[in-house]
Amino acid sequence: MGCDGGTIPKRHELVKGPRKVEKVDRVAELVARWFYCALSQEKLRRPIVACELGRLYNKDAIIEYLLDKSPDKTPMESASHIKSIKNVTELQLADNPAWCGDKESIKGDKYDDPQAARFICPVVGLEMNGRHRFCFLRSCGCVFSERALKEVKAEVCHKCGVPFQEEDVIVLNGNKEDVEILKKRMEERRLKSKLEKKSKKGKTAAAASQQEPSADSPGPSKTKSGKDCVSSSSGENRQIIFTKSSENGNPSAPGKVNKAPSSSTKRSIADSEDKSEAYKSIFTTHSSAKRSKEECSNWVTHTAYYF
Repeated sequence: MGCDGGTIPKRHELVKGPRKVEKVDRVAELVARWFYCALSQEKLRRPIVACELGRLYNKDAIIEYLLDKSPDKTPMESASHIKSIKNVTELQLADNPAWCGDKESIKGDKYDDPQAARFICPVVGLEMNGRHRFCFLRSCGCVFSERALKEVKAEVCHKCGVPFQEEDVIVLNGNKEDVEILKKRMEERRLKSKLEKKSKKGKTAAAASQQEPSADSPGPSKTKSGKDCVSSSSGENRQIIFTKSSENGNPSAPGKVNKAPSSSTKRSIADSEDKSEAYKSIFTTHSSAKRSKEECSNWVTHTAYYF
């Protein structure tokens, strides 16, 4: 049953040993992380954004991922921590003047360097191809090499002049230790923002509750008391006492000013109607008195004529 001379087996075909661990090509890994989007696996093209863990994405891919609300949406580990467009920062990258793109390798007669970087550090001039560590600032989005930040120490961005802190510096495509540190910072930052939002909501609610009773109970208003005298037909002087409340708190005419008890500054409709009726009654009595005087004088003249 086999091995009868027709075949000559080798040792590795008969004896099964431990499998060798497949090594990932270092160059291919760097090209995939630094030249392709971590979400769509397409080539990076502007506008390019980076998350709080230092991964690179195309902005169009992030927007499509956030707008996709379908139940069949496949969960992506590379973008599971991105909940809104505010969780990513648009990068301000410096172009590499020595990079010619894919134009030279169209014919295939020239060597195509897979690690030829499209962007460089604007301070030191290092190429952003994965061989050197690069960082970006969350405050402005400018990208620098880690060497530039260490050599030229400053609390202001070297490119645009925006101030930043150590927590704003995020390493691009860092190792596992860097990712763990950035993840802790991200969780602390989000927890802090939630607490600030809750405190702001509480302050606004308290301010609104304080404004409602103050609008219902106005402050004390000054009232002006005065007396108007009206002479009737019988020669008697009728005195009508009325009060006028000034809305601004200052009397409009000279007189005695007394502080009125705390009550509503606006006149009620019933009070205004009563006062208008009082004024009408005064003028009607005054006009009727004049008419009675004229009738009496006419009657006296007529009687004198007959006699």
